[in-house]
Amino acid sequence: MSISKTRQKLIDVARELFAKKGIEATTMNDIAAQSGRGRRTLYTYFRNKEEIYSAVVESELEYISGEMDKVVQANITPEKKIVQVIYKHLSLIADIVKRNGNINAEFFRDINKVERTRKRFDMEEIFAIRSILQQGIEMGTFEVDNINLTADIIHFAIKGMEVPYIFDKVGNGISVEDSIPLAERLICRALGVKKG
Repeated sequence: MSISKTRQKLIDVARELFAKKGIEATTMNDIAAQSGRGRRTLYTYFRNKEEIYSAVVESELEYISGEMDKVVQANITPEKKIVQVIYKHLSLIADIVKRNGNINAEFFRDINKVERTRKRFDMEEIFAIRSILQQGIEMGTFEVDNINLTADIIHFAIKGMEVPYIFDKVGNGISVEDSIPLAERLICRALGVKKG
């Protein structure tokens, strides 16, 4: 098995164990045994459980980043892209947290650890939002005074909605489908979109 496949196998096994048993209850021995690799192989790739936990979070964020890139590259209007970026981000984060079971509790207990790991992802997302805003300005769709500040505001607003979205606390009972046109109107107004 290649180095990258071995490393990915260890990450996948760690993710499964963290989800079932929790991070604290999972040992490096558990990961090595469950993966069918020896401790020596595990320690070749990861010095400790913190490192493998960070790799699990990074792996999840890379998946989200790839999905977000698809939205940015989609052949749709800039205002639709912004809305899709928001909803795609929120739904993917919610899916990951729900899928990872016991990691859910760890995620909320040590949010600073997650924040350190997701720093690169956040920068990529801000860059993607900037590119959508730039496209909207060039097309004459958006009226934005400062792209960088606007992208930061949108990004941090999305991040601020993650936990409420995960716990279904956004919109006081309104369905996601029903909220999309409302969110689009709000965002279009904020970005100065003129509807004809």
